[in-house]
Amino acid sequence: MSTNQNTTNTTPSAMAGLGRVVILGAGESGVGAAKLAQQQGFDVFVSDFGVIADKYQAELQKIAVPFESEQHTEELILNANQVIKSPGIPPSAPIIKKLVASGIPVISEIEFAKRYTKAKTVCITGSNGKSTTSLLTYHILKNAGLNVGLAGNIGQSFAAQVATENFDWYVLEISSFMLDDMFDFKADIAVLLNITPDHLDRYDYKLENYAASKMRIIQNQSTADTFIYCADDEETLKALQSVQPLAKTYTFSIINEVENGADLVNNTIHIHIEPNNELAMSITELALQGKHNIYNSMASGIVAKVLELRNDSIRESMGNFKNIEHRLEHVAKISGIDFINDSKATNVNSTWYALESMTTDVVLIMGGVDKGNDYSMLKDLVKSKVKAIVCLGKDNKRIHDAFEDDVEVIVNTFSAEEAAQIAFHLAKRGDAVLLSPACASFDLFKNYEDRGNQFKAAVKEL
Repeated sequence: MSTNQNTTNTTPSAMAGLGRVVILGAGESGVGAAKLAQQQGFDVFVSDFGVIADKYQAELQKIAVPFESEQHTEELILNANQVIKSPGIPPSAPIIKKLVASGIPVISEIEFAKRYTKAKTVCITGSNGKSTTSLLTYHILKNAGLNVGLAGNIGQSFAAQVATENFDWYVLEISSFMLDDMFDFKADIAVLLNITPDHLDRYDYKLENYAASKMRIIQNQSTADTFIYCADDEETLKALQSVQPLAKTYTFSIINEVENGADLVNNTIHIHIEPNNELAMSITELALQGKHNIYNSMASGIVAKVLELRNDSIRESMGNFKNIEHRLEHVAKISGIDFINDSKATNVNSTWYALESMTTDVVLIMGGVDKGNDYSMLKDLVKSKVKAIVCLGKDNKRIHDAFEDDVEVIVNTFSAEEAAQIAFHLAKRGDAVLLSPACASFDLFKNYEDRGNQFKAAVKEL
């Protein structure tokens, strides 16, 4: 355990009349929140129950904000006027329960940062595709000349950018965990891509609880705001039966034509948000291929049209966009076998999308920390496309139970190197080796990026 409490900031400064802010979690969002809170004149303290990375310790020391690592000292936390917590800390954590019992407000970094900027926000959430859609939307807006930042669940902390930048717009990727700790926050443009089972361990294993969390993306919106959602997504439509959006709504669908929004006719996307103002683009022109990416491109395109960006600029950006690392990322072709890194697929639905986009036989590498997964939705795709499964995780029993009747070979591995080597031997020329885990990564890896990077390094050693 370690503490850094030898700075003058351990006692309220002359500027700290605003009160004491305690930040739980010293990752990207926590350190960003510390920078903004200090700038705004709060007495700031940072506490992390885990080990604070050297990089973030150095940043906190540089701005003289006191912190502690590998512990939560209650007397330094329960005297806060408000607490900003990392999205990864569940409401069941003992320190959170004590804060709530004490009546101390607990909010997200996003909620806190929004108080100190006049910038407008495009907020994108969904079980799948939110990183890709956020990056594509940012790419379109930036290329069109808007003064725009990218933050939230992706990139640099929102709070840190509010403290140091002066953007007119932000594209924010918003997770359900962030939404749970947002109360007064309002999205100027809210995008809900889909709702599929994910993180159910955090929501009492009830999909309706998770869906209710996702619907918080439209809380506090008025008739002056915009809400964009997928008309093909059953769970979204079900959730909307009990929530009435006040904002102007646009929908997107690849099944039916829509009046306001985006639809697909003869392999051409049509985006129309008002009469005589349409963008048409063949799906063959899109940088992002695959059915799920048609949805992502539609959502981003509607945002662009709502902001009245030029059609030629939108079309150019949607055609030259480069996708996120660890999302269906082509790593290498070795002996005629394609190796694909989809480590960001941390839930079953993401793996479904990955398999759905495959056009060859697949050796599938999957496994990790199971979050209450229901693998049944993968069975048809596994039967038709997967010749072998390589499990990568400490406990693979549920994967064996789910697919033992659907594939001939299921092998257990405990490192990215071992998984890549065995998958290589199981595949033949013309096949694809796909890392698409459907599970969280922290049984064997630091995070999904670490898992993807170790896989890529292992492939390059083959």
